[in-house]
Amino acid sequence: MTENPATRPTTAAPLVPLVELRDVTKSYAGDVHALRGVSLTVLAGELLAIVGPSGSGKSTMLNVIGTLDRPTSGAVRVAGHDVSALTDARLSALRARHIGFVFQHFHLESGRDAVDNVADGLLYAGVALKERRARARAALERVRLGHRLGHRPGELSGGEKQRVAIARALVGEPSLLLADEPTGALDTASGAVVMELLHELNATGTTVCVITHDHDIAAALPRRVRFRDGEIVTDTDTDGDVDADVGAAVDAASQVGETAR
Repeated sequence: MTENPATRPTTAAPLVPLVELRDVTKSYAGDVHALRGVSLTVLAGELLAIVGPSGSGKSTMLNVIGTLDRPTSGAVRVAGHDVSALTDARLSALRARHIGFVFQHFHLESGRDAVDNVADGLLYAGVALKERRARARAALERVRLGHRLGHRPGELSGGEKQRVAIARALVGEPSLLLADEPTGALDTASGAVVMELLHELNATGTTVCVITHDHDIAAALPRRVRFRDGEIVTDTDTDGDVDADVGAAVDAASQVGETAR
C-alpha cells in the first residue's frame, strides 16, 4: 500500500535563537540604571511584545537589541554575532543585513515620494538607485500601498505613513523587525491595520518585536515580555504560561556551549 504523505510524521523546525541577551545592564551618569541584569532569548520566527510603562527600560532594550547602543555589561548576540566583538562598521553592516526599524513618528522625508522614502532604506547596502526603487515598489506593494507610490508624506494618512515606514524597514529583507510604539501616533482603525500587517509579515517568516506601553496591543501577541524598573517581571505565552519553548531553546544552546568548551 502506498503511504499517504499527509500521514507521515513531520519533524519540527529547530528553535533557533535570533537574539540572545545574558545578564545585560545599561547604566548612565547620575546612577541611572535603565537595564538591570536582563536575560532574554528571541527565537527566529517569533512575534512578541516588550511591554511596560514609560521609564521601564523597554526603549533601552530596543536600542540594545537593535545594536544602536552597547550594554554597560553582559552579553548580546544577534543573528549569531557577538555584538561586543564587532567594530562600529561591522555593527552597521549587521543592522543593514538583519534588522529593520519602525518608529512611532515615521521619520519620512516630506519632499520625497513613497518610493524614494522606502528606497532610502537601501542607501547603505551598496544597491544601485534603479534597483533600490524597484525593490521599494515591491515593498510598498507588500504593505498594500501600490496605489500610493508617487505620493509624498503630506498626501498620506497617518496609517499610510506608518505602512511606508514599515516598507522601508522591510526593503532590505531583515531577519528581525523592531517596531517601537508603531500605533502610538495612529487612531484605533489605522492602528488595527498596522498590527494586522505585522501579523501578516510574521506569518511569512519575519521575526517581529513590538515595543509598546499599550497592554491591549501586547495582549493580542503570542508572547509578552513585561518590563518594570529595568527588569523583566514576566515572560508569558498566549496561554499565560512562562514560555517553555524559549526556555528549552536556551537550555539546548547552553548545553551546546558547554560541550564546545
